Amino acid sequence: MAKITIYSTPTCHFCHMAKDWFTENNVPFTDYNVQTDLEKRQEMTQKSGGMAVPVFDIDGEVIVGFDKEKIAALVGLPA
Repeated sequence: MAKITIYSTPTCHFCHMAKDWFTENNVPFTDYNVQTDLEKRQEMTQKSGGMAVPVFDIDGEVIVGFDKEKIAALVGLPA
């Protein structure tokens, strides 16, 4: 199974959609709240080049935004 890290904020609608989608599909992930975790915010900006959320790190592949088709392909699920 892929190692999935999500960088998100509590007020981000797409962050909630993505986490709900992973949960509904029984895909484990680690979530970091970059609104309060400054270290993880810096890590996210180094990986993504910006401050937009959500940011996904799936086995080293960084995706900015909830691109469900691309994410599904990386984790082996239908979109």
